[in-house]
Amino acid sequence: MKKQTEFNEPYQNVIDLQEEKLRKQVQYVYNHSPFYREKFEQLSLTPGDITCIEDLEKLSFTYKDEIRESQRVQGPLGRHAAVSLEDVIRVHSSSGTTGRPTYVGITRHDYDVWTEILARVLYTHGIRKDSRIVFAMGLSFFVGSSMKDGIERLGATFIPIGTGASDRVIQSIQDFNADVLFCTPSYASYLAEYVRQNYDFEPSDLGLEIISVGGEPGGGLPEVRNKIQQDWGAKVVEAMGNADMAPVLFSECQEREGMHFVASDYVICEIIDPETGKVVPQSDHMEGELVYTAIDRECSPLLRFRTRDLVQVDTRPCKCGRKSFRLKCVGRTDDMLIIRGVNVFPSAIKDVINSFRPRTNGEMSIILEEKPPLVHPPLSIKVEHEPDLKENELTVLKKEIEGVLRSKLTFTSDVQLVPKGSLPRFEMKAKLIQQVDQLK
Repeated sequence: MKKQTEFNEPYQNVIDLQEEKLRKQVQYVYNHSPFYREKFEQLSLTPGDITCIEDLEKLSFTYKDEIRESQRVQGPLGRHAAVSLEDVIRVHSSSGTTGRPTYVGITRHDYDVWTEILARVLYTHGIRKDSRIVFAMGLSFFVGSSMKDGIERLGATFIPIGTGASDRVIQSIQDFNADVLFCTPSYASYLAEYVRQNYDFEPSDLGLEIISVGGEPGGGLPEVRNKIQQDWGAKVVEAMGNADMAPVLFSECQEREGMHFVASDYVICEIIDPETGKVVPQSDHMEGELVYTAIDRECSPLLRFRTRDLVQVDTRPCKCGRKSFRLKCVGRTDDMLIIRGVNVFPSAIKDVINSFRPRTNGEMSIILEEKPPLVHPPLSIKVEHEPDLKENELTVLKKEIEGVLRSKLTFTSDVQLVPKGSLPRFEMKAKLIQQVDQLK
């Protein structure tokens, strides 16, 4: 068992380590994955052509649809897998939010790597051996349930509740005097409402100190974060990963100025222009799409995997002393809407809606009559308002929201104010977009 002080990522000579591992990984993939061997042959490349990080640009990207097709052709793990099923000790699945779920297998070695990364994630949050953690995210197939391995590796107390059991979440926080809650941002808001409706106390009375949120954009949005912190009286820290690469790879420290990359000895990250596919030149502040390459993976070692996560990167040292780069996720290319040539992210719309508290409660739903991403204005948005607003106040609120959306995000909207409780609530990932044919 490692000492707690060692659950920080090593950064000495990290580039040399990455490139040494990259060369070994590329040779391994070439030898064991029919999917990647074909990719190399199509580009007339051999493993010897990839010797440094810059050489990654010689390779083509790996897309989610390719992974789905790989598993359709040769199930269950796909032609990209580099081990047989008998070497796999566990199988997880992606959420399937953007299409058919994909299976992710891990070997004993992959398990050890994931567990080490997850322990670093927790330690970066400020979680220690004496922490008591209520886990209110999906268990079983959901890859995030692997967080239990990191919690146990760190030595903290793991209290697995999962979703659909809000009473049990509250009871467990009380019974164990829990100080940490893991959940999605939308569930943190949902649970605060649930407490107020069903108990004779405020969420902040439960005494949580840390709420770690992930699984969807939102935790990094100022208005969303501030509301959760006000509700619970706890620090909100964010974490982010990818089911096809590792459950969590980025973790926010107590400074809360972006999520630290804590897996540089296991994964190489690139930031690319999502339109051109070109690597963005390194600077203190970069923006682009996050791309992963595994460099210490046995079962599913993906190369140049496009995550579709759009991020803002800060490469300056953090006040906490860590030297890893930090990022904030601002949206996804696969949920982006294009309104008269303007790129609009649902998470940015939600941040605007949250800024109108307490007249709104932050709940919203984008209603589409056509298949995204192209949308003809005005964009229809349903927004819940708080009770007791008079008709003239609702008229003013509607105009104010539409005005801020127009000035901040550069698109016209049609905001429909609806009573509190009208829109669906979600314990897992919030669904901010609804199509008309889905509502019938």
